[in-house]
Amino acid sequence: MTVGAFRSAEGAEAVRRLYRKVLDDWPVPASELRLPTRQGETFVLAFGREDGPPIVLLHGAQANVAAWLLDAMPWAERFRLYAIDMIGEAGFSAPARPPLASEAYALWLDDVMSGLGLSRAAIVGVSLGGWLALDYASRRPGFVERLALICPAGIGRQKNFLLRAAPFLLLGSWGKRRMRELVLGPQVSEPPEALKPVIALMEAIGRSIRLRLGTIPRLSDAELARLKMPILAIMGGQDVLIDSDDTCRRLQEFAPHAEISFLPDARHFIPGQSEPVLRFLADEQARHG
Repeated sequence: MTVGAFRSAEGAEAVRRLYRKVLDDWPVPASELRLPTRQGETFVLAFGREDGPPIVLLHGAQANVAAWLLDAMPWAERFRLYAIDMIGEAGFSAPARPPLASEAYALWLDDVMSGLGLSRAAIVGVSLGGWLALDYASRRPGFVERLALICPAGIGRQKNFLLRAAPFLLLGSWGKRRMRELVLGPQVSEPPEALKPVIALMEAIGRSIRLRLGTIPRLSDAELARLKMPILAIMGGQDVLIDSDDTCRRLQEFAPHAEISFLPDARHFIPGQSEPVLRFLADEQARHG
């Protein structure tokens, strides 16, 4: 893991060490792949049934494949899963951060899909990974079987969270904790033992990563209307990063076939969605035998 998106070599090394522990203890058998792409090497964790329908997993910003830890076991029983470390983030992929408002990420995913031997797959994306999934589906609709999106960027208006959170930056560790709670919800006083390594990893990433600044591109009305594949969108009413009401409105208007799950009390981080996503993904499997 190079410094890249990190503020220091020490921070990058701390994240690498904690990430390695999570991967070494992955709850199901997995293979680690390192694929060459035009943006540099890309890390992919492949797991699940080798004869199962392919699912591509795209995590959000300030994260890596570890974000899928709780989903790994229930999904692995039915599908072949490819969890990708996004370039320029806190994983083992190359540190490149090309402009979001370009075809660069779609071309990069072309290389990843080719390296995996996939011509078509369902995609599950969270937050920035949701934008990545939408961007790819709008540019390569023939490659995307269906889309499951959790608090996706790229549809609704992006909120100016940094302006709201700026005062907390002056309040030391309490302020930083309060900022995390606005995004993730209240911290669990005693998390499950299995989650402690992931929590330690995410805290290390939060201390060490360089934030992606700037506005995330939104799909136009015409681009949304061209998304004909099945779509599941799960959103939280208390999301401080994305305007979930605007996401719902635009989906209802321009992609009315989308299945929308609006959780009024949920924040940007929405745990416990393994089963709803599994049902959505398995529906395609059932219809095709």
